[in-house]
Amino acid sequence: MKKTLLVVLMALIGSAAMAQSGTGFGIKAGLSYNKNGDLIGSVSDATENIVEGAEGKTGYHIGFWGKLDFPKVYIRPELVFSKTKSTYNVDGNSNDYDISKLDLPVLLGVKIVGPLHVFAGPAFQYTLNNDLGDLEVEDVENDFTVGLNAGVGVNLGKIGLDVRYERGFSENEARIISNNITNIDGRVDSRPSQIIFSLSLKLNSSTRP
Repeated sequence: MKKTLLVVLMALIGSAAMAQSGTGFGIKAGLSYNKNGDLIGSVSDATENIVEGAEGKTGYHIGFWGKLDFPKVYIRPELVFSKTKSTYNVDGNSNDYDISKLDLPVLLGVKIVGPLHVFAGPAFQYTLNNDLGDLEVEDVENDFTVGLNAGVGVNLGKIGLDVRYERGFSENEARIISNNITNIDGRVDSRPSQIIFSLSLKLNSSTRP
């Protein structure tokens, strides 16, 4: 009886994994917890420069993915709109740093067992907009940057769940300039460091590469 139940369980796991396995495409969305790099600047009435680390906040993303599936590995490019947020406390005021960007991760995945898989790859990023609360901030130094995505996921029917870490490879600063609220001059590192939780849905039923 135990052997029969084990066989049935393995068959269910295998069929669930196959439903999102195979070459195909789909949509995805999810939440993230992000912290950008340091804010470094000077305030007119301060005796020394300030260095403020970011407080992480929740963001979101939505996009599309495609997949080329092979027996043991797969290649999965994605195109995702992301909205990240961090908070900096400057001169007693809390300012949210909002960044909107397009991400293009190109992931190489390895199938471990059943529905479980791991993946990693570069993420090409284009910054659409950045805003720092009451402070006036200029455009980022580089609109195009490259980061790293790495994570683990499971496939359950046409549904996929994954958690990944994203990190920018190099600093990408934006200059802060004085305004009427806070007389500050400096720069902020827009480089992301975030944990991303994603839910994906496969839109076609092909199981062949």
